[in-house]
Amino acid sequence: MAVLATYRRVFSNPALARLLAGEFISSIGDWLYLVALLVVVYQRENDTVILGIVGAARVLPYVFLSVPAGILVDRVDRRMVLMVTDIARGVIMLGLAALVAIEGPLWAIVALTLAAAALATFFGPAIGAYLPSLVRDESELGPANSAWASLDNLGFIVGPAVAGLLIALGGVTIAFVLNAVTFGIVAVILWGLPSRAPARQQGDDAEAGTAKRSTPLRAALSGSERPLLGIGLVNVVGQFIFGGLSILTVVLAVDILRAGDAGTGFLNAAIGIGGLVGAIVSGVLVLRRRLAPPLLLGALLFGGGLALLGVSDLLIPAMLGFAVLSIGDLILNVVNTTLLQRIVDDAARGRVFGIVHTAAVSAYAAGSLLIPIASTQAGLPLTMGLAAGAIVGAVAVSIALLGPLAVQTASLDADRAVLLSAPVFAGLPPGQLESAARRAGIEHHVEGDTIIRQGDEADMAYVIARGAVRVTQAREGAAEPVELRRMGPGEVFGEIGLLSGVPRTATVTAAEPTTLLTLQRDAFLDLVAGSGVGDRLFDLHGGRMHLRAAVDDQRAAGTGAAG
Repeated sequence: MAVLATYRRVFSNPALARLLAGEFISSIGDWLYLVALLVVVYQRENDTVILGIVGAARVLPYVFLSVPAGILVDRVDRRMVLMVTDIARGVIMLGLAALVAIEGPLWAIVALTLAAAALATFFGPAIGAYLPSLVRDESELGPANSAWASLDNLGFIVGPAVAGLLIALGGVTIAFVLNAVTFGIVAVILWGLPSRAPARQQGDDAEAGTAKRSTPLRAALSGSERPLLGIGLVNVVGQFIFGGLSILTVVLAVDILRAGDAGTGFLNAAIGIGGLVGAIVSGVLVLRRRLAPPLLLGALLFGGGLALLGVSDLLIPAMLGFAVLSIGDLILNVVNTTLLQRIVDDAARGRVFGIVHTAAVSAYAAGSLLIPIASTQAGLPLTMGLAAGAIVGAVAVSIALLGPLAVQTASLDADRAVLLSAPVFAGLPPGQLESAARRAGIEHHVEGDTIIRQGDEADMAYVIARGAVRVTQAREGAAEPVELRRMGPGEVFGEIGLLSGVPRTATVTAAEPTTLLTLQRDAFLDLVAGSGVGDRLFDLHGGRMHLRAAVDDQRAAGTGAAG
């Protein structure tokens, strides 16, 4: 029941549900394409070496382009990156379909394949950075990652089967065409989703009207290096092991299990089914307050599956081993992805995901080379035993490096939860927002209470949880204060004095019974530092340049100030 409730909540979010559905369709299309590509290459050359070279070549763009892709994702609208690259890949699929239909040269097919792989490098950083902006609150982030992983693994199971059926009925050309169609479907879905540009940091050059620059990575990750190192360690070790397993499945099926070529298919099916189960289960586990136990569970399942694989000489136990280790791997992936999204500032998520993908692909390639060699020299049982110890050890180190970040904050009360969904803080890491919400004080005011007074020293910022406030300003020559605006739940005031270092520029009174969250100066400045939120707050109140000019006038006149 908990699993169903979790997924109902995720899919009740219309934007998130549309994105997940579109990417699931695209995932099936990707498997149609991959199976068809391998069939085409093998039919043309009838050489497994050439087949392996083409397969390896498709990985190279991820090694060299994932980091540049992440840099771009942190500078432009993430939704637009996904949409443009999907359209471009769809066009490439049509080109491949045409080449296959006319029996064009293999070099041209491989060239288009590499172009498609280069464009695909943008997907991981973009989706990893974009997905958190579609969740309605922190409770949806982990389940959204779980749903994404579940659908991706379901595509792993469904896609090759559909590809085999289509190729048998209509030839390989239709598979490329259908993959192009899936890219078109995703592009249409993305067109209807909200845009999401990353949070920006503006330097002094922006004050002069020049282009915005993305937040420097060092500044965005300040204080997060240790936990990110822990997450990266688990990811690299896991991908290294899976790289070796991708090769060993064939060796196991043919040479050890004596199950023939069909055995390879059975073992891969076990990986897909285990991954689907792990992704579904992780949707509930990731909601736990303490994330160290799910991480340990994932490590023990991964390691236990490897150990079982090392001693299996029959197909069924080997399939069970693959399924169990795949469950553990998906639990680790979903929890780590959620932690990464919580820890890393929105302005740097694309670059961090790009670095993670580069490290993962490099580790996968290294594992595919070294683990088969190790199994030949040291034997499969010892190799799998060492791999099991490596993943358990990596997770233990990761938990130590994560420290308190491996414990999610307890559920917030309704008033404090308002801070998580305040539009002006959109894009900040959910974990950072939760921490600020827990540090916030709560004030209750009756109608007419003066909350801040024009000219007083600015010492805190306020977020309206319930009720409404009236903002007025005393002006020279005016008999009565001028009402500037009224503000309601989710809006922020009192921040201008903290950001600009001047006294309050206006008086704020409760227009009705009102509950406020209060953020002391240091807590507020810690929250918005380096994120671009400060500039966004200036922009909310009549334009940054106009407001700063007003502040300068107040300073010159010696009068109080603001917000």
